[in-house]
Amino acid sequence: MLAAECMDLLDGTVVNVALPSIRRHLHSSDAALQWIAGGYALALAMVLILAARLGDRFGRRLLFVVGAVGFTLCSLACGLSASTGVLVGFRLAQGIFGALLIPQGLGIIRAVFPRDELPKAFALFGPVIGSAAVFGPIIGGLLVSVHSLGGWRLVFFVNLPLGTAAALGAAMLMPEVRAPHRPTIDLLGSLLVGAAMLALIYPLIQGRQAGWPAWTFVSFAGAVLLFIAFAIQQATRARRALDGLIEPSIFRNRGYTSGTLVLLLFFTGMIGFTFALTLFLQIGQGFSALHAGLTFAPWSAGLAVGAGLSGGFLAPRFGRHVLEVGGLTSLVGTAVIALEARSGMVSTWDILPGLVLAGVGMGLIVAPLFDIIIAAVQDRELGSASGVLNAVQQLAGAIGVAVLGTIFFDAIGRGHFHRALEHTIWADLALTVAAIALMPLMPLRARPESEALVELAEATNQSARSAVR
Repeated sequence: MLAAECMDLLDGTVVNVALPSIRRHLHSSDAALQWIAGGYALALAMVLILAARLGDRFGRRLLFVVGAVGFTLCSLACGLSASTGVLVGFRLAQGIFGALLIPQGLGIIRAVFPRDELPKAFALFGPVIGSAAVFGPIIGGLLVSVHSLGGWRLVFFVNLPLGTAAALGAAMLMPEVRAPHRPTIDLLGSLLVGAAMLALIYPLIQGRQAGWPAWTFVSFAGAVLLFIAFAIQQATRARRALDGLIEPSIFRNRGYTSGTLVLLLFFTGMIGFTFALTLFLQIGQGFSALHAGLTFAPWSAGLAVGAGLSGGFLAPRFGRHVLEVGGLTSLVGTAVIALEARSGMVSTWDILPGLVLAGVGMGLIVAPLFDIIIAAVQDRELGSASGVLNAVQQLAGAIGVAVLGTIFFDAIGRGHFHRALEHTIWADLALTVAAIALMPLMPLRARPESEALVELAEATNQSARSAVR
């Protein structure tokens, strides 16, 4: 399981660093870079909740092995890609297999370990997640710099030994686990929500390059209608006592709905900002991939420090107020970077204070965020509430790359490269302000651990994982 976690998290942190190199070698368009970075998150979000249901019905070990094998083969195919189109296609497939892989292991832990040993089992994830946050961008920069061995292709090939270890280890050592109640598979609901996500993201990425024709706005309207149809379909299944993808009752709670919006807004801005900053440093400032990866190290270290303070000390005492302080800290740090970027020429030392502040603020938020949001729902709704939050986080990543990436590339297209990062940061700041404004509507404190130990542990790990990605 830890091999699979390491593979997934490294894949999320090293690919962004490799994007400028991919652009040079494959002559990729701006939109293609957005698909390479955001397409994985989109595919993951589209399949994530369905994949958890498939594990409950057909066996979590089976889905874990299928996901690990598929992810590894897609990584090999990504590394061997000779064109941008092929690379984008296999990145999307990688996201689908990642969705099959990620939810299963935590379910197996919950079923296999005695309740008193669960905290120890989940504690093993902390060093893996933290190491990926701090060392992922640096590893990505090192791999891209080894031109004699393939450069950017190595960021995908690094998954091969990890994926092989995960697949073989699971086949030999993992017990097969199924849910006591084998749910029916809601294919229609999966198709509706997947189509809605695609109808939203596709025009956001392709629209600028196409000149925003009428079909982009038709697609946006279609996305809204599809989300509404999905909500109606899920409510209908609930009234008929049929298994659906989600439990509709979770959205009747203002605290949960507000928290979900906070999650969407904050992660959209953060992921879009880091995507743009990676490109700005390498394409605009001439940083090498390794230099860019090292530049992100203070942000990653700040995230680790903030998460440690928040999760272990501050959040249990101050609850939601830690999120508000984290949001303001992140806001100040990002604003500092924006002010430095106004000149169009920055060094690592120029933006280091802003990166540290933004990282600490992000860490203060990610550690308790899930726990506080799901405190608004009832125990029977915890599984559905957590699954929706995971999918929303992945969707936020795709939206962030699509929207803020479009703002970034639009500024470049207008000849304002020196202002491209600044424009992107102001969009991130607006999203952060909106997220902070909604925080008072969230629950004040997390649910006591004694009531939902496993779900809270899973939620914390999922939140930290998505922050690293």
